[in-house]
This record gives sequence, structure tokens and C-alpha cells, in this order.
Amino acid sequence: MPLHRFGEFLPLSEAEIERVQALGEPPVALARHAVLRREGEPPRYIYLLLSGWVGASVLLPGGERQIVKFHLPGDMLGTPSMCLAQAADTLTALTPVTVSRVSLQAFGALFASSPRFAAAMFLSVQRERVALMDRLAAIGRTPAIARVAALLLDVQERLRPLGMAGDEGFDMPLTQEQIGDHLGLTAVHVNRVFRQMADTGLVARDRQRIVLLDPARLRSMSARQQRTTTPDAGWILGEGGADAP
Repeated sequence: MPLHRFGEFLPLSEAEIERVQALGEPPVALARHAVLRREGEPPRYIYLLLSGWVGASVLLPGGERQIVKFHLPGDMLGTPSMCLAQAADTLTALTPVTVSRVSLQAFGALFASSPRFAAAMFLSVQRERVALMDRLAAIGRTPAIARVAALLLDVQERLRPLGMAGDEGFDMPLTQEQIGDHLGLTAVHVNRVFRQMADTGLVARDRQRIVLLDPARLRSMSARQQRTTTPDAGWILGEGGADAP
């Protein structure tokens, strides 16, 4: 089970790691296009994504789909809807996936028994909130090529801890339509942007394989905020830190 998202702010003990690993139901393999949960359904579970890619989407009044998040291995799916009576989004497998379903009762029991786990999840949620804030600002004020550049940089950064991205590139098994549904662009526009990026030496693309040839220039044009997570989150449990008396 990918556990990097659980310990990115506070290292968990071996006992806590064992509890996280035992948190979900037995893993289930699902085919591409399978729906884990639909928008409007009662949110009784969250999901641990063990392998594959999942899209979280909402249906707009005109019938269009807006993909609000591409989930990668190690992500917890469906957590925003825990505060709602009906799920806010639909979770759809974009590739073959393996997931483990977790009841809200089991998740709540782990929160109650492990303050460190609860604190780590609280900080992870704040990081996700900042990422969504940055994406909202970027989509509202940047051209198409900047949006695609920001997406590529984000995917590479999130795949690195999994050992699935490096200087040699990464696989991004998304269609141009899915990318467009995420960035507010048409599939034709996405294709045009990728051709422009290839022609100007920014990226190399071979089917699903993407190589970022000029990351510095991509970062410059993306207007993507370079956020640094806190190196000392012990304060959240009253453990003090570098400035503690």
C-alpha cells in the first residue's frame, strides 16, 4: 500500500502504520470506466487508491463534466463528501485500478485512537486546499498552455514519491478529452497545445509517455506557485519544535 501521503507531515509509528494498512476492506480490482461512487449518493465510505488513476468529477447544469481532481496511487478518495448528506462528486476509474474501501466508522475510530494520524490528515487536507486554491487562481487567469504546463508539473511532482517519474519522464494515461475536462479546454485545444509544446522543445510525447525537456521554462510560463511544506509540524500535537522553549 502506498503510504507516502500519510507520513508527509508527521512520521507515523510502526503500530500506526499497521493500523492504516488494516484500515480498509480487502483490495478490489476495477476495470477502466468503473464508477466507485456517484455524485448524490450517500457517502458511507472513502477509498484508498492502491494503483491506477481515478478522476473526481461533477456534473454541470448544462450536462458537461468538470474533472476537479486526478487521483494517483496513495490518495484517499471521497473524503470531501464526509461532511455532506450526498456525495459531491463522482469517482471514476480512468485506468484499471485497485482500491480498498473504508467505512466512515472505521476511519473515525482510527481518528479517535491515533491523534498523530488525525493531525497528519488535518495537515494533508490543508495542503490539498492550498493546491485547489492555486489551481482556481491559475485557471481563471492563465492561457491554455500555462494550464497544461501546470498540470504536467503537478503530475510529475506527485508521481516522484511513488518512483513513477524522473528525468526520463512519466506515463500519463489520460485522454485529451479528460485533460480538457479538467482544465476547461476542448480536446482539440489540448491537442494543439501539446503540439506547440513539442515544436518549441518544452516536452516530448510518445503516446502516454511524457518527458519534460525544459522544466524551468514550463514553471515560468505556468505561473504555478512553488509551495514548500512545513519542515516542523510537531506544534500541532503540542510537541514544540525548533522555537519551542
